Amino acid sequence: MTTGRNRNRLDLEPDTVERDLVKLVLTVVELLRQLMERQAVRRFDTGELTEEQEERIGLTLMLLEDRMAELRDRYGLRPEDLNLDLGPLGPLLPRD
Repeated sequence: MTTGRNRNRLDLEPDTVERDLVKLVLTVVELLRQLMERQAVRRFDTGELTEEQEERIGLTLMLLEDRMAELRDRYGLRPEDLNLDLGPLGPLLPRD
């Protein structure tokens, strides 16, 4: 059972183990997606990419975000559910 302060921590129960595992995997994927997005923006800003590369990266990131939304919906997760509380370190993902 999760309560106020601990609501973003994993709560491993036999009945919810699949959902909790999906939540953990999606959290890692979301962290990587955000890092890739930041790197892409940095590369766009420096002019390192051709127009074709920019388009391909943009499309890939949009498709990944759409797929993540589908998986969250399938398992009844909200975007904020993926932001695990790391205790004294704060949340795993930056808040938008």
